Amino acid sequence: MATDHPVETALPGIFYRRPSPDAPEYVQPGDTVSEGDTLGLIEVMKSYHEVTATVAGTVKEFLVENESEVQPGDSLAIISAD
Repeated sequence: MATDHPVETALPGIFYRRPSPDAPEYVQPGDTVSEGDTLGLIEVMKSYHEVTATVAGTVKEFLVENESEVQPGDSLAIISAD
């Protein structure tokens, strides 16, 4: 039975799902990820911090839109792990 795991941010800032405006998104819902894979970036005062998968599994959904402001503790995505 699959278990859903939220991916939360520890930092306040702007969440980006792609490394640059012209680049494809790191992952899409339905993609399989390994623990530690990059899901997005948080920009804090022009410094970028990776958001990584906390478990291996399938990205079920993103809970925030690209370029959304986020706060510590916000859930960014759900990963479904077996």
